[in-house]
Amino acid sequence: MLPPEEASEVLSEVHGHVGLITLNRAKALNALSLSMVRTLTRCLLAWRDDPQVKAVAIRGNGKAGSFGSFCAGGDIRFFHQAALSGNPELEDFFTEEYALNHLVHCYPKPYIAFMDGIVMGGGMGISQGATTRIVTERTRMAMPETNIGLFPDVAGGFFLSRCPGHSGEWLALTGEVIGAGQALDLGLADTFFSVAQLGSAWDALTSVAFDRAGAMEQWLELFSTPAPESTGEELAQLDHFFSRDSVSAIVHSLESDKSAWAQHTAHTLRRRSPLMLHVVLSQIRRARHMSLADELRMERDMVHHCFHPHHLHRGETQSETLEGIRALAIDKDNAPHWNPARIEDVRSAMVAPFFHSPWSPQTHPLRALN
Repeated sequence: MLPPEEASEVLSEVHGHVGLITLNRAKALNALSLSMVRTLTRCLLAWRDDPQVKAVAIRGNGKAGSFGSFCAGGDIRFFHQAALSGNPELEDFFTEEYALNHLVHCYPKPYIAFMDGIVMGGGMGISQGATTRIVTERTRMAMPETNIGLFPDVAGGFFLSRCPGHSGEWLALTGEVIGAGQALDLGLADTFFSVAQLGSAWDALTSVAFDRAGAMEQWLELFSTPAPESTGEELAQLDHFFSRDSVSAIVHSLESDKSAWAQHTAHTLRRRSPLMLHVVLSQIRRARHMSLADELRMERDMVHHCFHPHHLHRGETQSETLEGIRALAIDKDNAPHWNPARIEDVRSAMVAPFFHSPWSPQTHPLRALN
């Protein structure tokens, strides 16, 4: 049995033939703790092997009740504290979270994600592998990790690299927040439900006869509505800038363009970790040709180096990631001291070791993924 405070962060029940999961850490925007990752994994494995469970649905609780906020990511305050104290649970968190992401992507039963409200970072990791990804007029989606000196993990390299054109590079490098229309356009969502219909759709799901052909499609048809028109950038515009060979070339091309969007985007990139921008561009372009399991193993290598930057001749307390979290969530001064400070000062010798595994294939913590 889980301690009550841990069990209450993830509410689960089987209703009809559907396993229902509600993330219940609203004060933290349902940011994932290690105990939540473990509870989700246990639920999904038990229901995977239970013939009475035909499908799984997941949502978040908001401060006002059901829905309103899906998941804002991982618990970055825990990352900061654990890294400074040498807590081994930091390593456990990423190993187990990435294994959970793989489980979601490979789940053999319908997995329906109600991506209402904030869907960022770790929230994308437990929803992008879903059979059906539902967005609403409140959806605010992003992979904002470069803002904290990290990279889009939780299989972010895998699903962002498969967005149309070079839109994945744009999302990964900038951490830009997008709404429902753009999520649908970029292949990061499947259908749109209005907020007013979410409760009815959730309840009706438990009556769907999943063994009957077309039953799921009928449920979707009943509750899906046209999404608001996308107000995002044209793909050709994104490709013009983000197809370039290097971060420096991308930024310089944006800065030479006088449009408001290009200037805003260049300014955004100048505020991100210069080192991690270079790492992320390499990640996305490597991931485009990798399997899910191999991409997650690569991410596990990368995140180890983020918290153990020995190849940069730095100790654990001097990582870009700790500095980014400090500036955003601890001191909240929004003034990170990145090292190097300029995009142009990042050398390839700083970037390449992020992709060297500290483990052999036989000892890798994610060696069992296939």
